[in-house]
Amino acid sequence: MAGGLFAISKKWFFTFDGYDEGLDVWGGEQYELSFKVWQCGGRIVDAPCSRIGHIYRKFNPFGAFGAGDYVSRNHKRVAETWMDEYKNFVYKRLPHMKNIQSGDLKKQIDIRNSLKCQSFKWFMENVAPDMINYYPPVIPPPYAYGEIRSVEANFCIDTKFRPSQSNFGLETCQSSNKDIGGEQNFELTWHKDIRPKSRNVCWDVSQSSPNSPVLLFECHGMHGNQEFKYNPKTLQIIHSISKLCLDSNKDRKEIYMNNCDIKMDSQKWQFEFFNLTMIQHDF
Repeated sequence: MAGGLFAISKKWFFTFDGYDEGLDVWGGEQYELSFKVWQCGGRIVDAPCSRIGHIYRKFNPFGAFGAGDYVSRNHKRVAETWMDEYKNFVYKRLPHMKNIQSGDLKKQIDIRNSLKCQSFKWFMENVAPDMINYYPPVIPPPYAYGEIRSVEANFCIDTKFRPSQSNFGLETCQSSNKDIGGEQNFELTWHKDIRPKSRNVCWDVSQSSPNSPVLLFECHGMHGNQEFKYNPKTLQIIHSISKLCLDSNKDRKEIYMNNCDIKMDSQKWQFEFFNLTMIQHDF
């Protein structure tokens, strides 16, 4: 959540000397203030009935076009001051930050020491123990990945680099013909969604009736319409909410969701690679 959506008392704000003055323009202050509050004896509470407006300008009013990558520099200052050994997970995810100069941190570290603030490990164990379920420090491997081939048609699913809110279907498999284009490399990710590799659009099913379409929508990682599972025994791709299975019409090269029937070859799909141990554990 954006830092501008919280209120704080002036007295408490200046107890820990306000914002880090070394943060440039914007970016990172929401993390810094949150860590300061939690680790130094405060807390953040939500008011469910509150209403806040946040109006963005259509232009950059700060005049910081020559400041370089100030957002990454800000984030590094926060990580170095407050995250202790957990900062290494940040650098693994964003290795370019390791070589960024964060500037003098003595004042911020002195403030942390003078307030006898808790460690970031304490924060992770006591304030946000479930965070790793949603934002794991190391991204888990996918449940399955590679081409998704129809057993009946011997075609592969192809999203053709289409944008959000587009449909997609079957095409000749690229592994069978290296000269054709397309987008046939998919991942059943740890979010349990299916997406083209290296893109942030996911398969999405918003209806629960037979012949429901499968569209591409921006990935949200919150399961629901975008949660799927793969059964390596029956070779079915199942939509978790509707309990429908991915089906196909080989003549029209279409895919859609339908009532599951293990006798139908049109509902059988071969992932190029799958992690049986992970699938058996989580599904």
